[in-house]
Amino acid sequence: MEKILDIVEAIASENDVPKERVIEAIRESMINMAKREIDDLANFAVNQDDANRDLQLVQKMIVCSDEEFNEDLESTHIPLSEAKSLVDSVDINDELEYQINLESMNRNVVNQIFYEIRDVIQRINEEELLKKIEKDLHKIVLGNVISVDNVGNTSVEIGENRAILPLKNRIKGEQFHHGQTIRAILKYIGINRNGMRIELSRTTPKFLEELLKLEVPEIKDGDVQIHKIVRIPGEKAKVALYTNNPKIDPIGSAVGTKGVRINAVSKELHGENIDCIEYSSVPEVFVAKSLAPAQVISVKINANYSNNEQAQSQLQYNEKPIAVVHILHSQKSKAIGRSGLNIRLASMLTGYDIELVEIPDKEKNQSEQHMESNDIKSQLSALLPQMSESKTEDKKLDIEALKSLFKDSNTKDQN
Repeated sequence: MEKILDIVEAIASENDVPKERVIEAIRESMINMAKREIDDLANFAVNQDDANRDLQLVQKMIVCSDEEFNEDLESTHIPLSEAKSLVDSVDINDELEYQINLESMNRNVVNQIFYEIRDVIQRINEEELLKKIEKDLHKIVLGNVISVDNVGNTSVEIGENRAILPLKNRIKGEQFHHGQTIRAILKYIGINRNGMRIELSRTTPKFLEELLKLEVPEIKDGDVQIHKIVRIPGEKAKVALYTNNPKIDPIGSAVGTKGVRINAVSKELHGENIDCIEYSSVPEVFVAKSLAPAQVISVKINANYSNNEQAQSQLQYNEKPIAVVHILHSQKSKAIGRSGLNIRLASMLTGYDIELVEIPDKEKNQSEQHMESNDIKSQLSALLPQMSESKTEDKKLDIEALKSLFKDSNTKDQN
């Protein structure tokens, strides 16, 4: 192993890893080999000889008295009489080192050292690459498609690294081809026995969140906050937004002029339909808004829990609480959505199991008269105990939001 330190520097430079990591890898391999081939209980070490550009494998022994020495100590100790035959000046408890010549060992043993070193260097290289790309974890990355295998998994080149976009993480209906540039969220980075694995995804809510940050400056700057995102990839998504700045319209900011911002995001998601909803801390208001574009008559949270055995059972087993929504027959199909997507996403967004109670359209005028004849504040009396725990400004905002909700519903029905 002449001038092994020169080889170390070459390996470190070629793999762009610290020289010290390579030396440590070689030390580890040499010591493991010595324990396998010589003595598993012995104390081995590797000394660095900078003058000769070498690494020397040595066995360390502790000097003990002849009377104390026995078979149990022969791997780690040497009797004083034997030590004096090797070293002129030595005493009990001194430590002696014996250099082990690797060239005198079996060729296969030496080759095994180099195989181990190669594997360790590869692992070090992967760890260094891992550190470089960890900063992009859960962020959008750009990559070029290398290939698509026969089961739909897509290999993507990202800089110096190769990532995988599994079929399960691809939006339904998407087709990629060699050389195509794609965007995806960096979902997972790790090292296993097969090497480094970088997994991408285009189906997570995080991907939609990062796309919105790219398209909507107010979200990127924090003026508009995302409360929650739910998706059925490639089909439909709902985004709950809010702002603490009364001068900013969170929905208008996200949608953009003539829908230019949200349409750009939808295009990236293979035409996924995206509903932007203003978040409310009042559950009844939030549930009502989550069912957009449908307009509802009323919402009751955990309705009849005290008398409903099924509802009590749901609470006991930590299932979703119930929101009972009264809705006109003409609005029911909008609330449910195609294949039930709208109500399913609304439930995912709000955390409530939404039950629709249909009101026939013939009762429409009666419902309108009832709402007009009663002051809006009296209709909110059931909500006031919950709202009293919020800040005063929050109360006003939520009351106005609910007023607007009923107002919009009445106006549309009258037209």
